[in-house]
Amino acid sequence: QVQLVESGGGLVQAGGSLTLSCAASGRTYGSYTMGWFRQAPGKEREFVAAMAWSGTRTAVADIVKGRFTISRDNVKNTVYLRMNTLKPEDTAVYYCAARLGSGFGYRADDYDYWGQGTQVTVSS
Repeated sequence: QVQLVESGGGLVQAGGSLTLSCAASGRTYGSYTMGWFRQAPGKEREFVAAMAWSGTRTAVADIVKGRFTISRDNVKNTVYLRMNTLKPEDTAVYYCAARLGSGFGYRADDYDYWGQGTQVTVSS
C-alpha cells in the first residue's frame, strides 16, 4: 500500500505560479512511477506529468509543456509539480498518483494509488 497526500493548491491570478507537493508513505521503495493528473468540472481526468522514482526520466503533457515541471525529493519521499504562467484553463482538482512498475502511464487506469486531490483555481 502507498498513501499519497497532496498539498499546495489554492487561488492564484493568471500568470502566477504554484507548487504542488505529494508526500508518499507506506511502500515507498521499488521501481514505480509518480504522476500528476487533473480534473476540471464536467471533464475527464487528464494526464499532466509523470516521473520515475529512480533516475531522471520525466513525461509532461503537451498542454502544459514549458510551464509545468515535475521533480522529486527521495529523502522526503515527496514529488512536486511546479506550475508557472498559470492560465484560467488550468483550473482543476490536481491529483497525485503512483504506478507500480516501470514505464510511464498516461491514463488514470494505469495508476494504482491516488491522493485525495488539491484544488487549483486560476482567476483571469
